[in-house]
Amino acid sequence: MKPIFKSAAFAAAFLGAFAAPALAEITITDLRDRSVTLEEPAQHVLLGFYYQEFLAVAGEGGVDRIAALSRGPWADWRPGQWEVYTAAFPQLKDLPDVGDTESATFSIEAAIAAEPDLVLLAAWQYDALGESVGQFDTAGIPVLVLDYNAQTLEKHLASTRALGAALGADERAETLARLYADMSADTAARVAKAGPSNAKVYVELAQKGPDEAGNSYAGGMWGGIIDGLGGQNIANGQIENWGPLSPEYVLAEQPDVILLAGSEWLNRPAAVTLGFAQDKAVAQKRMKAYLGRAGWAELPAVKSGNVYGVYHGGTRALSDFAYFRFIGKAIHPEAFADVDPQAELAQFYADWLPVEADGVFMIQAE
Repeated sequence: MKPIFKSAAFAAAFLGAFAAPALAEITITDLRDRSVTLEEPAQHVLLGFYYQEFLAVAGEGGVDRIAALSRGPWADWRPGQWEVYTAAFPQLKDLPDVGDTESATFSIEAAIAAEPDLVLLAAWQYDALGESVGQFDTAGIPVLVLDYNAQTLEKHLASTRALGAALGADERAETLARLYADMSADTAARVAKAGPSNAKVYVELAQKGPDEAGNSYAGGMWGGIIDGLGGQNIANGQIENWGPLSPEYVLAEQPDVILLAGSEWLNRPAAVTLGFAQDKAVAQKRMKAYLGRAGWAELPAVKSGNVYGVYHGGTRALSDFAYFRFIGKAIHPEAFADVDPQAELAQFYADWLPVEADGVFMIQAE
């Protein structure tokens, strides 16, 4: 019998023609309306922000796909969260730190040296880097921009799906996107059924302690959430985006609901400390100090017990639907009577993240 192939080279070429086709390129439209192409799902990601969103979408083994970090916004801005994650994954501490755009320490050179196959940036980081982002293009490293900070349903879903496509986790990302969309729709339906509320709401960044007025919010951040939930934000028309309201104005407005936004701030002995690895008793003590401000005892919110603490790091995230529902319950208690936002947050972590929601994230002042 004559051999089918005349030579090994011919055989290799012949069989190669019938080999499994190469994986198709992945093309994604990111949140700056840029077309980003990957040859295959990213395995070595420079993670600029949205740490928990990355891990939720990546699923098991997600930490092992991080090549480098912009560490400051995680370790410095949310130290309790960083503590919980590094306790579970000590290798995070050893990853290269490329600096951060907020402090103008972000190093493109250090980022390229980490040899990522994808640079993942928040829109605000991408904008801050400006033309220097082009150095990644020169190095052949794709950059994907996400935007949960916009606080819109559309961009939350688009960011999640873009991240899923980049990581080869489209199905997981789609399930997360549908969960977020469904929870948002349920919240909107409850608010619509309740109708507009006459409840006046005051929110303050409780970082400086009760002796100094912290920022309030209008239009965006907490202000946008209050507007979307049908509350009457007393900051509207008084500030643009954020800034403190005068104590006299707050007293004159007689808010029905007060929200104190707290976080895991270090070296802030009078701040309301909320978030990961925080103590409920300490949070209550710090909130009580705010209630002792001149004139606050007579405010409707204080007299009715409608003063709440909310984790400042909880918004602009895939889990922020739980915070929306917590505030929605404060404004429309009957419409959200059967909703347990803290349980919903805990369930989200149990289902999608590699750590538990261990801390104080939503609390009512006692």
